[in-house]
Amino acid sequence: MLIDTIKKENLLALKNKDDNKRAVLSVIINKYMILGYEAKAKNIELTDADLLNIMKKTIKELEEERKSYSDAHREDKVKDITYQMDIVSSYLPKMMSEEEIKIVILSLSDRSIPSVMKHFKQNYNGLCDMGLVNKVLKSL
Repeated sequence: MLIDTIKKENLLALKNKDDNKRAVLSVIINKYMILGYEAKAKNIELTDADLLNIMKKTIKELEEERKSYSDAHREDKVKDITYQMDIVSSYLPKMMSEEEIKIVILSLSDRSIPSVMKHFKQNYNGLCDMGLVNKVLKSL
């Protein structure tokens, strides 16, 4: 699983004394573990898609933090956060383009909004932006 790769990278960052990389990977691991405890209480198995959602949320949080530091003219912190965002982004899969989404939608027999959204959530969770799916669907 992807979490195992991230844990190995975290240990490697610790050995290499890369504090920025270790910090962001530790945050992701901790969020995943917390979600794991919640899932275990509900008898649910975590997947890589859950980890990808955590990573996307982490990137959004880092973007907000970077903007705050940028507004405060703290370029050293902006550089560190940009580096952390690049690290997290490197683990994310390539997102589907509008054209790829359109092809999948056109291949479906039922193109109602609930049906299409359900199909993408089940089959392409973490690989596409659901807002983009909705936009493409409405443009058809």
